Amino acid sequence: MEPFSSLLAVLEHRAATQGDERALVFLTDRGAEDSSLTFRALHDAAHSVAQRLAAVAQPGDRALLVFPPGLEFVIAFFGCLIARVIAVPMMVPRRQSARDSSASIMGNCKPAVALTSPGLAARDDLVARFAGHDLHWLTVDLAPGASDAIDLPRPRHDDIAFLQYTSGSTSEPKGVVVTHAMLLANMAMAQAYLGTDRHSTCVNWVPHYHDMGLILSIVGSLYLGALCVLVSPSGFMQRPLIWLRAVSDYKGVISAAPNFAYDLCVARLRADQMEGVDLSSWKITLSGAEPIRAATIEKFVETFGAYGFKPTSINPGFGMAEATLIVAMSPVGAGHDTRTVSRAAMQANIIRAPDNRGDAHVLVGCGYPVPDSRLAIVDPQTLRRLPADTVGELWINGPHVASAYWGNPAASAASLHAHIDGEDGDWLRSGDLGFLDTKGQLFITGRIKDLIIVRGMNHYPQDIELTVERAHAALRQNGGAAFSVPDERGEETLVVVQEVERTARNRIDPEEITGVIREAVTQEHEVFARHIVLIRPQTLPKTTSGKVQRALTRKLWLEGKLDYLTTEPAA
Repeated sequence: MEPFSSLLAVLEHRAATQGDERALVFLTDRGAEDSSLTFRALHDAAHSVAQRLAAVAQPGDRALLVFPPGLEFVIAFFGCLIARVIAVPMMVPRRQSARDSSASIMGNCKPAVALTSPGLAARDDLVARFAGHDLHWLTVDLAPGASDAIDLPRPRHDDIAFLQYTSGSTSEPKGVVVTHAMLLANMAMAQAYLGTDRHSTCVNWVPHYHDMGLILSIVGSLYLGALCVLVSPSGFMQRPLIWLRAVSDYKGVISAAPNFAYDLCVARLRADQMEGVDLSSWKITLSGAEPIRAATIEKFVETFGAYGFKPTSINPGFGMAEATLIVAMSPVGAGHDTRTVSRAAMQANIIRAPDNRGDAHVLVGCGYPVPDSRLAIVDPQTLRRLPADTVGELWINGPHVASAYWGNPAASAASLHAHIDGEDGDWLRSGDLGFLDTKGQLFITGRIKDLIIVRGMNHYPQDIELTVERAHAALRQNGGAAFSVPDERGEETLVVVQEVERTARNRIDPEEITGVIREAVTQEHEVFARHIVLIRPQTLPKTTSGKVQRALTRKLWLEGKLDYLTTEPAA
């Protein structure tokens, strides 16, 4: 593939060589085709937006992109690139919710402009949310744009394309400065590793303000010249099988989702909704953005094999915003790889075979580093490189790694310009714990900030959460958080917060269920859950990609502000 100087150069190339081909399709909540854009139509509409932006903003100004699902967001995003205004994609603030990150994002990036849809612009609560900020609002619709390009300086290779705010699963969101060079490097890495091309149709439902939705689906498809089919995120959550039907209808080759999405598809399976669905075109099924569970993969493969889904299509990987998106992926066609290790040894940061069945713990491999990048496992205290099969912090090096967080030089120096003891070069500290095996495959075991340490033993919260949700049929899948708090003597104790299924919330015996949970956790992990609280369904704090926000859950628990079904005090 020819080298490009910027994403604008990619868009211009596609408009010139594939102008009449469809670039994007958006589906409604029920899976019907709502709208579409050809490469040329996207190019022309984005130029019209850029012309309007240039009249109210200067190059380098920040512009919020506050859109509902749809193609208007894509037009606005590329309009910002053309005008050299720094796009800041963000989630539409929820009505009457103080938990979204809009205030911290605005305080950090200080935008001059906000782009939104005509429908959202009419929402009084949205206007009120941004009151007090000196913003110039522009609305973007799907009206055809003028074909004439405007006379603006072209983006340079190292220009900032947009700010990708981190999900904030363990801290306040930080604005990763994503350049054109980073995007082009990561897309080239992915294309070389996956072997994708203009025929590799992508079908995805992950929100466009999330890096997996924006970079993998929208930017990645444009880079390849492939069709991108966007499923409404709310439609997926309500009717997850429309995602699979879209893969079938559009002969999707690649898609990606967090682990919970595959669980949700299995849980909502209805044979009548799958009639005529053929998943045999689906060659690359990426799983990432949260801990990957072997049982989830195996159940999905077993359930949808009858509809043409192949076990070899599963492709677990690892990514993060600070590395543009993709860090590691499994080889195409190899399926998922697992490693059964000793739980007790892993608590001491050592990887070896289990002593017995009760000691066994299954991990899913996240594949190998993408081309032209390097991974290292480093002791987070001594900063020394660790050998294979030893748990430490994952560090990343390559042209896809960011050099700055917006307006946060201290965090930039600490996380993006770290140095391995005795070695040269800058590295990205991921904050994730894991290990490389002797072949160089990456396995992730958890987040440093989420690690629970009780009486000197390490416990990974996602493992405790899995034990909890399996302890009783009334407990909601992917609806729990485990963390520790100090007791009256200053010693760390375990807290479990767990959602209850909607159908069971009015007929459960809370005392019985908490007893079942406590017994299961004690038997499986040899740690006592001192505090167990049950909360209403869909009230557990999560990021936009579905990751549990354990730090926020801990804060709300300490403040007594969770949506309780049981009312155990915080301390």
